[in-house]
Amino acid sequence: MPNTSIETMLHHTKLFQKLDAEALAYIAGLIRVVEYRPGQYLFHERAARESVLLIEQGSVVITHGIGQQPAELATVGPGAMLGERLLLGSPTHVASARARTPVRALSLTKDAVERIRTERPEIYHQLVLVASETLAERLEYSAGQIAGTRAPLATGRFRLERDSLGKRAIPEEVYYGIQTQRAVENFPISGTPISAYPFLIVALGCVKKAAALANRELGLLDPTIADAIIQAAEEVRQGRWNDQFVVDVIQGGAGTSTNMNANEVIANRALEILGHERGDYSVVHPLNHVNLSQSTNDVYPTALKIALHFAIDELLEAMQELRDSFAAKAEEFRDVIKMGRTQLQDAVPMTLGQEFSTYAVMLDEDMARLREAAQLVIEINMGATAIGTGLNAHPDYAPAVCRHLREITGIDLVTAPNLIEATQDTGVFVQLSGVLKRIAVKLSKSANDLRLLSSGPRAGLGEINLPAVQPGSSIMPGKVNPVIPEVVNQVAFEVMGNDVTVTLAAQAGQLQLNVMEPIIAYALFNSLTHLRNACHTYATRCVNGITANREHLRRMVENSIGIVTALNPYIGYDNAASIAKEALATGRGVYELVLERGLLSKEELDDILRPERMTQPHWLPPVPPGTGDEG
Repeated sequence: MPNTSIETMLHHTKLFQKLDAEALAYIAGLIRVVEYRPGQYLFHERAARESVLLIEQGSVVITHGIGQQPAELATVGPGAMLGERLLLGSPTHVASARARTPVRALSLTKDAVERIRTERPEIYHQLVLVASETLAERLEYSAGQIAGTRAPLATGRFRLERDSLGKRAIPEEVYYGIQTQRAVENFPISGTPISAYPFLIVALGCVKKAAALANRELGLLDPTIADAIIQAAEEVRQGRWNDQFVVDVIQGGAGTSTNMNANEVIANRALEILGHERGDYSVVHPLNHVNLSQSTNDVYPTALKIALHFAIDELLEAMQELRDSFAAKAEEFRDVIKMGRTQLQDAVPMTLGQEFSTYAVMLDEDMARLREAAQLVIEINMGATAIGTGLNAHPDYAPAVCRHLREITGIDLVTAPNLIEATQDTGVFVQLSGVLKRIAVKLSKSANDLRLLSSGPRAGLGEINLPAVQPGSSIMPGKVNPVIPEVVNQVAFEVMGNDVTVTLAAQAGQLQLNVMEPIIAYALFNSLTHLRNACHTYATRCVNGITANREHLRRMVENSIGIVTALNPYIGYDNAASIAKEALATGRGVYELVLERGLLSKEELDDILRPERMTQPHWLPPVPPGTGDEG
């Protein structure tokens, strides 16, 4: 590699950036070019430091821990500097570095460093100073990683960004900027970044793309800049930059941090598309260009509603899957006679198919209510800007951006007739949350039923068998627990609690804005996502594999006192009550007592107790005279 190329690369590396041309030429003369095969270690944890390495080509994974499965800390690429602690006198490596691909690196060996120290102490001192600054930055970011507040560094290089509060060093390789970084530091709350909810990122991409299209159409945005923003926003919509959305989903500021995260990612990607460096906001600015004609107060709730539509569609698909599973079991069990129960006591016979059909019907009803709720989540307030007055937005912007959003999302969105009201009202989220709670309550009820019906298997009801998906005990051999219904119950409890959260957050709004929308988003997304996952798991890991204990169910019907109710129209209430009383006292069956007393013939009794006669309406003959007083 010619020295001029080495000098150029050194000049663009932070460690050497402050050196003049003569010093760079001196360093370049000491550099060796080294190459590594995929899987080959550049250095090992706890090994002596032998060189400072600058990655020219390839990818290197940094790991920590001795053994077969060390923890991966980061993956670094061209421009990354490794081993600077050699300049600070650190004798051994604290991590390992392994080539993930073929790697080419520039190496400044320990001997070369010592030569610089003795021959050119002024250069050496400058390198030590910069290495110290870099190490301090890395330590700060490492602490942030441990706390779950920062993304891992890939190159170790930084760019300087400014906002109204001052300057901050931002990792060179990230697309987000200073306001996102401040939000990451300010809100280490849930440890859940907004990227954990991909539909929200998709929706933000939709909103920013539509805004840029509208602004270009109205002549408010330079077409070249607009096109770059539109491309960047489309990439966000496609999920290409999800890892750059790092702010915590629970945040103060009514969602400003989420909006700024999107603005900065899109601005920096647009800069890259236009051939500029990230952070060069004089060309494309996160606020002046990406956020043109907008405010967090219309962007965030609009993106939230679009994302909720996508999530609702997925939940409806999972509910349909579960509904079909219950319906299939209803058909499979249509001829399986069993005892129905009220207040956990024997009532009258029914079929197991009838029992399972109720769960399918309940899901049908709940899907209908969810579709109705989704129809309310179509009113958006884009163009409202800060409070609904439309300050700083073109008069034709609101209809234009809504039209573009309809085309991009496929959702029949409409602009709210009163943007001031729409900016402060969160009633639609309360409505949706209430429907989700309804779904959760009824799912939980069905899970309770399945747990009870499968209880035992020998000392409980034991009417059905749930599929055995895992051993049930660490101490009791052979025990299998109803773990899938149990997890459905727990999801339901969470959704009910989330509904309380949404309710409290909605009523906490004040005057022209509800700043609590981030926690509303968090609660709704969790409810929708977890309900979707629960429905799919419920169907595939439980309901589809349920079997019926047919003979056991039939015996329970025959031995139950409850079947005496079916005999009322034929032997009279008093005779039926007397039979029931004797059956309870003696443990004998209703069937045999009726025959013993000669109240009905065996043929008549068998015909009356046929499943289809006991489990559906049919014509009944008049009670014979005098039967009401017998026994």
